[in-house]
Amino acid sequence: MESLDIARWQFAITTVYHFFYVPLTIGLAPLVAIMQTMWVRTNDERWLKLTKFFGKLLLINFAIGVVTGIVQEFQFGMNWSEYSRFVGDVFGAPLAMEALAAFFVESTFLGLWIFGWDKLNKKVHLATIWLVAGATTLSAYFILAANSFMQHPVGAVYNPETGRAEMESIWAVLTNNTVLAAFPHTITAAWLTAGTFVAGIAGWWMVREKRRGNAEIATGVYRRGFRLGLWVMVIAGVGLFISGDAQAKLMFEQQPMKMAAAEAICETPDGGTPFSLLAIGDFSNDCENVNHVLSVPGVTSFLAKGDFNYQLSGINDLQAQYAEKYGQFDENGKEINYVPDLTMTYWSFRLMIGWAAFSAALALAGLWLTRKGRTPDNKWLGVLGIIAIPTPFLASSFGWIFTEMGRQPWVVAPNPNGIADIRMLTADGVTTVQGAGVVLGSLTVFTIVYTFLTFIWARLIWRYMAHGAPATVFDESPEANPDRENDPDAPLSFAY
Repeated sequence: MESLDIARWQFAITTVYHFFYVPLTIGLAPLVAIMQTMWVRTNDERWLKLTKFFGKLLLINFAIGVVTGIVQEFQFGMNWSEYSRFVGDVFGAPLAMEALAAFFVESTFLGLWIFGWDKLNKKVHLATIWLVAGATTLSAYFILAANSFMQHPVGAVYNPETGRAEMESIWAVLTNNTVLAAFPHTITAAWLTAGTFVAGIAGWWMVREKRRGNAEIATGVYRRGFRLGLWVMVIAGVGLFISGDAQAKLMFEQQPMKMAAAEAICETPDGGTPFSLLAIGDFSNDCENVNHVLSVPGVTSFLAKGDFNYQLSGINDLQAQYAEKYGQFDENGKEINYVPDLTMTYWSFRLMIGWAAFSAALALAGLWLTRKGRTPDNKWLGVLGIIAIPTPFLASSFGWIFTEMGRQPWVVAPNPNGIADIRMLTADGVTTVQGAGVVLGSLTVFTIVYTFLTFIWARLIWRYMAHGAPATVFDESPEANPDRENDPDAPLSFAY
């Protein structure tokens, strides 16, 4: 294997590992903020129990997410130094803004939230968790703005003397129509992940406590968390459907090859393009042996243009168009294949949608069984809640894989209606200095470390999830305990 292959594997492994935690942090922070808001407004300690319970799980996830994310930016300057040299002036700007304007804010106010229960006014303390929630969302926006530049370059000019892309307008980069479409889809996916996480855990505890005869805890505490998670899932599901449709229509314009590969449309069909439910055969990029077993006529055309009879170009025609526009051969005289890996693109698109179905099943079953104040004790509901928890994580991961794999062979995809010279093949972005052995060594180390961290994350989440919500809580705020500083027997505010 060459440095290119190993570097791609390394970035794929570290990114998928890191992105596994990201949606939960983005979605769970506002959910914990809502729980604490309900406690502050109602002074109902049952909401405080939920806040403490899920707040602890948020802290575990946040810590692991930070550790796994640090490596990402270093790879741009090491394994992908040629890429950074080409577009680093543009790509680095939103990354720097993410660190300065978002990450530092969320880290600072998360610390105040952790240690400020008995130090800050109750409403000021509540504001800190809302600032954390807002900063995590802002952080996601800046990261997506950087990634969207790779998908659809804007706001820059190409300098032929230096051979580099140079920033022309940071506003154009931050308002790229690609990020405006990707951001709501990513955020609603995060809400779905967090909603399923909260509903799955709270639902499992609700059923367990009800079957044990602890109806007050089952109804008063866990049913509240269960219902909150379920409604967030419903809202997120609607948002995902709307934002996904908008993003797909945009991708048919900006990256038609990605969407053709997502449907394994090898030849340009006559009339409307069907939506493939199942295809079998050899998905090699010669595109000769793909057999569409199940398909719905005209749906892909409708998703692309709102017209069931709109004709979309197939992979072979797009390959010819790309070769004519961007070149048929690379600098070594090798023919360039502009078709992404069909197996990964086709199946990751379907797995992204398919895994989300488990969340939909939990939402429908949960809302029906808890209607009109009911607290169900159906054992299968608790089991469904636990089974559903990992599914939106997997859906988000496959969505990210589809986004990145479908862009190949580009590391910076060309803007079909804009900047012609700002584009780069993935093969041209890899380092020319580091040998394959060095990259393989770092790949091995990172894979082992990330796997170990994921094991630690799973153990900690399971451990504190199994403890359940605290049996007793009390208002630690200074206004409720004016003499706390002089009480030597006062409990610690943070002793996880």
